[in-house]
Amino acid sequence: MSVSNLSGRQALPNGFEIRLRDNLIVADRGRLLVGGSPIRTVRLSSRARTLLADGGLAVDGPATASLARRLLDGNLAEPVLDRVEVSLADLTVIIPVRDRVEQLDRCLAALAPLQVIVVDDASEDAIAVSRVVRQHGARLVSLSRNLGPAGARNAGLAQVDTPLVAFVDSDVEAGAGALLDLARHCADPQLALVGPRVVGVARTDRPRWFERYDAAASSLDLGRAGGPVRPGAELGWLPSACLVGRTALLRGGFQDTWRVAEDVDFVWRLVDAGHVVRYDPTVEVCHDIRPSAQAWLGRKVLYGTGGASLAARHGDKVAPAVLSVPMAVGAAALLQRRWWSVPVAAAVVAATARSLRTRLPADNGTTIIAIQLAVRGLGWAVRQESSLLLRHWWPAAAVGAFVSRSIRRTLVTAVAVDLVLFLRERSGVGPLTALICRRLDDLAYGTGLWWGALRRLDSRCLAVRWVGGDRIKRTRAVPQARLRRRSKTWSLGSSFNRRDRAGHSADLR
Repeated sequence: MSVSNLSGRQALPNGFEIRLRDNLIVADRGRLLVGGSPIRTVRLSSRARTLLADGGLAVDGPATASLARRLLDGNLAEPVLDRVEVSLADLTVIIPVRDRVEQLDRCLAALAPLQVIVVDDASEDAIAVSRVVRQHGARLVSLSRNLGPAGARNAGLAQVDTPLVAFVDSDVEAGAGALLDLARHCADPQLALVGPRVVGVARTDRPRWFERYDAAASSLDLGRAGGPVRPGAELGWLPSACLVGRTALLRGGFQDTWRVAEDVDFVWRLVDAGHVVRYDPTVEVCHDIRPSAQAWLGRKVLYGTGGASLAARHGDKVAPAVLSVPMAVGAAALLQRRWWSVPVAAAVVAATARSLRTRLPADNGTTIIAIQLAVRGLGWAVRQESSLLLRHWWPAAAVGAFVSRSIRRTLVTAVAVDLVLFLRERSGVGPLTALICRRLDDLAYGTGLWWGALRRLDSRCLAVRWVGGDRIKRTRAVPQARLRRRSKTWSLGSSFNRRDRAGHSADLR
């Protein structure tokens, strides 16, 4: 298990293009940008405003390269890769598999004409696997004993001699064009790994209730918003079902002995080593939904068990929520739905906005920005506390509901919040099906999370990480570029990570 460390920041090449994200708050006549994850402000000089006048920027030297890098790292901008070309000869695909012959056949058919290495992880019917591999002209690496997905990927990676590599699981249908589109991100010399949006697909003629739900809200589907991936940000991990990266940086990087959460661990170690990891939802691949409700729920339980292993290695990075005391109080008040709930929440927003206002540049419109950020932070806190009660802490919440009317009221509110947010963000499933499936999903995942914590006697995967309500971190300016006078980042006391960030792994068995 190894991940190469990055010595120094690598400059973006001339011609590399970026564009500002659509969801930024722009104030003071374009001088102030607010957004990203964690949320930050960037104060632009006159020259920087001129360069970004059209919402985009093309790198043409050290100054513009520094500005583009800052904006990309802060998730204030995204790369424009339409003009980047990647050769078929530069990319090799690795498919770890154990049996699953029909799925392997479909997976290989979609990948033509890319170079493919299939790693047979000690299949029971190795002859059938070999036959399918030969039919598609792929290369076969056979393992004498079952290593699991992480070990199989490492074994295949040892055979790769191209600069880029893709990992595609046998139950994933990813076209060659999709992988080449992902490979374009490697125009950024700092990038080590990039992943697409993984959408669940039912292979039955009449999808059942859990299949309809998983097609709309697969555990591997990180949504429509892309950006850099790092612990504590909105995007905290990538599923290993489909990934593209640089061979030299990834070789031997998966933890061989892990059969769940190895993808989260791998991503976090890459980020710790100074590399860039990105999620690109404009590229979509299909992942087969589990064939039965039992298998579907069992997979959720297994995902949950990975939380304790991640906590043992990465500490409080695995915390299911990051909250400040003021935001936690305000969110709890709203979930209570009492006469005093709105006044308490309003007081929290006012106090947070006032504190933020003192830390923003003294320009026109920043009072409104501070209020917007405080309201957004409270909304995320409500969402996080709802998830904690229904998903991560449900065994304790269920016990509390028997003895406390207040807890019962809070749980009912949390269910309503969760359902409304789900129906607003996802489509293709009705309210009743969504309500039932969400609760089953949460019960299964929470069970695995508690089981893993009890087995390791480590509760860190269940604990909230507490931060200051308006904690600010100053980042170093770039004097020679003179493009950015001030940049600040802060946490509003809520974690923006997707559900199931304790990790996922495609089952090879």
